[in-house]
Amino acid sequence: MPPFRLSLADLGREQMTTKPVAPAAAVARDAHWAAKMARLKSRELPERSLCLCDDASAKQAVTEAALGLAKARTTTASDSVEQGVVEDEREEWIATRPAMLLAEGRLEVAEAALRDVTITLTFRALPRPVWAQLLREHPPTESQADQGMEYNVETFPAALIAACHIERDESGAEVPGMTVAEAQELLDEWPDGEAKALFSVPLLVNQTMRADLGKG
Repeated sequence: MPPFRLSLADLGREQMTTKPVAPAAAVARDAHWAAKMARLKSRELPERSLCLCDDASAKQAVTEAALGLAKARTTTASDSVEQGVVEDEREEWIATRPAMLLAEGRLEVAEAALRDVTITLTFRALPRPVWAQLLREHPPTESQADQGMEYNVETFPAALIAACHIERDESGAEVPGMTVAEAQELLDEWPDGEAKALFSVPLLVNQTMRADLGKG
């Protein structure tokens, strides 16, 4: 039998037809990063709300109901000790007492009434390129720039409010919300403190960092 010989041409052809196999560690690393990247991309933009209520009696009713619940809990807890309820069963015993159930019901009714008379405005942070574009569209005047401002304080607030405002209907679906003209109208007509709050909420939701930098 003639000796087995492999020419350089044969070797080249074998290398071309053999598919390289990735190391198992590299495959695992790629899958791990792909999963993490998917989680990063699926994160939702943060939201913040501004709640407005002019009904002082509704606010007071919630405060009183909350105090009533706290008082009922203190009294019921004391009763549980006097009646010899063992510690492991005490929380369940307290939660089922008529006084606690009545106090909780009063608080739920008061909170529902407060929600009915409260106007809630929700604002969502903008993606970074959109934020940057909004700043470019409202540059500071020469005088404002000299004072260290990065945007036009006369036009940027209403534009930011309108851009960040999110309105949802009763089903939770997003519907058209506040316009720039409407935002400017509120800024002009509301008291200074409330107007500042209206601008501060969308400003904060864009500048608050949710990341934990950890320890270096």
